[in-house]
Amino acid sequence: QVQLVESGGGLVQAGGSLRLSCAASGRTFSKYGMGWFRQAPGKEREFVAAISWTGGSTYYADPVKGRFTISRDDAKNTVYLQMNSLKVEDTAVYYCAQGMLYSDYFVSHPAAVSSWGQGTQVTVSS
Repeated sequence: QVQLVESGGGLVQAGGSLRLSCAASGRTFSKYGMGWFRQAPGKEREFVAAISWTGGSTYYADPVKGRFTISRDDAKNTVYLQMNSLKVEDTAVYYCAQGMLYSDYFVSHPAAVSSWGQGTQVTVSS
């Protein structure tokens, strides 16, 4: 199974920025759609952002539209989540997720996930 390793989480003040990275093992990274999810204490895991395996399409959850940007660098087997104008309500554990091979569906639901990262904590202070 592929291994996904997140990094870049931490503590940031409201209004600040943070960039998360997710490095994937294996030689077929470019054939998978990727996504980011988050889970706050006492809440269900929710979709944040997704990018197609072609890299040509992105999709965002309403709460992060205009503030977060997902991108990928296939040469580095890495997907990124640039988070700007962070809010306290963005505080959560953020998970990197890999979709199904060559799937044209966005990785926007747990059922579409073939592999999860271990998660990285993002804490936004007021």
